[in-house]
Amino acid sequence: MAVISAVVAHHLRVSIALVEICVGVMAAAVAGYLGKPGALGSNLEWLKFLAASGAVLLTFLAGAELEPEVIRKKLKEVTVVGLVGFFAPFFGCAAVAYYLLDWNLQASLLCGVALSTTSMAVVYAVMLETGLNKTEFGKGILGACFVNDLGTVIALGLLFAPFTYKTAVFIGVTTFVLAILPATSRWLTRQYAYRTAAIRTKWVILLLFSLGALALWSGSEAVLPAYLMGMVLAEFSNGDAFWMRRLRTLTVGFLTPFYFIRAGTFVSLPALVSAPILFLVLLGGKVISKIFGLYPFIGLFRRRRDERWYYTLLMSTGLTFGTISALYGFSHNIVTQDQYSFLVAAVIASAVVPTLIAGLAFLPRHLLPKPERPPEAVPREDGLSDEG
Repeated sequence: MAVISAVVAHHLRVSIALVEICVGVMAAAVAGYLGKPGALGSNLEWLKFLAASGAVLLTFLAGAELEPEVIRKKLKEVTVVGLVGFFAPFFGCAAVAYYLLDWNLQASLLCGVALSTTSMAVVYAVMLETGLNKTEFGKGILGACFVNDLGTVIALGLLFAPFTYKTAVFIGVTTFVLAILPATSRWLTRQYAYRTAAIRTKWVILLLFSLGALALWSGSEAVLPAYLMGMVLAEFSNGDAFWMRRLRTLTVGFLTPFYFIRAGTFVSLPALVSAPILFLVLLGGKVISKIFGLYPFIGLFRRRRDERWYYTLLMSTGLTFGTISALYGFSHNIVTQDQYSFLVAAVIASAVVPTLIAGLAFLPRHLLPKPERPPEAVPREDGLSDEG
C-alpha cells in the first residue's frame, strides 16, 4: 500500500501523507466489505509501535524545518498570524461541534485542536514547488505555520493530560534536556560523527523515545517533546543537509506509511456516506474560522489582495497534526469512531481545497523568483549560443 501511495502521489502531485490516508481508508472499506475488518492488523502491537515511531520522528522533522533566522527577523508577523491561526479555528470548531453537532465537551475540544492546525508538510511542498521558500513572503508563511502547529501540540498536551506530580516531573526533565541538548549534540558530533556509524541519528532517536516514554508515563502525548526537540535542534539539524536528508528518508520511507495508512483504516466510510452534512459542517467550520480570523491580521503585514488571500488560504490547510490529534482522541476514547471519521475527512479535505484555490486564483506571481537562464542559452557576441 505504501508503494502504491508513492506512485499515485507522484502522478497526482499531492502530499504522500494525504494519499496514504486515502489508501488506508479504501483498504479498510474493502476489508469490511469482505467481512474481515481486522485483516489489516491495525491494532497489532508491533504495527502500533512502528506507527507511533513514525509520528514522533515526523513531528521532530517538522520542528527541525524551522529557520531560526526567519523567526528572529519576522517575529511579530509569525507570532500574530500563528497564534490567530490557532485560536480562531480552535474556538470556532469547538463551538460548532458543541452547539451545532451536540458533541460532548471533551470531544468538542478535541475537534477544536484537530482542526486548528496548519499543514507544514503541504505548505512546505507548495513553497518548494513555486520557489517562494526562497522569498521573505514564503519564509513568513512557514514561520507562521510553525507557531500555529506549536499551539496545537501544546494544547493537545495541556487539555487532555491530567496534571499530577508526573506532569511536573515530565516538564522538569524535558526542560533540562532541551536546555543542554544543542551543546551536547554539537559535542557528540565533534567527537564521534563521521567515525561512528550513524551516532547522531541514534542520539536523536534515543532522546525522542526517552522523552516520549516519559510523556506517556505522565499522561501526555509523545509528539509534544518531539516537536520541541525539533525546534531546539533546528539550527544544529540544518547545519548538515545530508544527515537531515537521510533521517527524512528513514522516516518517510519506512515509518510514516505505517502511521498514515493505519490512521486511514480507522475511518468509517459508511459513517461518512450516511451523514455527509456533518463532514461539510466541520470542513466549513475550519476554513471559515481560519479566513475570518486570519485575513484582517494578515492585512497588517501584506497589502496586496492576492498576497493576503494566498497567505490566508495556505494557513487554512491541515493534515499531519490534525490526523495525529484525531487519532489521539480516538485512541483515548475521547471521540467515537464516527466522530473520528468525520474529523479525518475534514482534515484531508482541508489539505486539498484551500491549496487548490490558493494556487489557481491567488498565486502572487509578482513574488515568484525569476528562473535563471542556463549558461548555454546566453547569446555570445558572434550571435551564436555557447552550445552552437
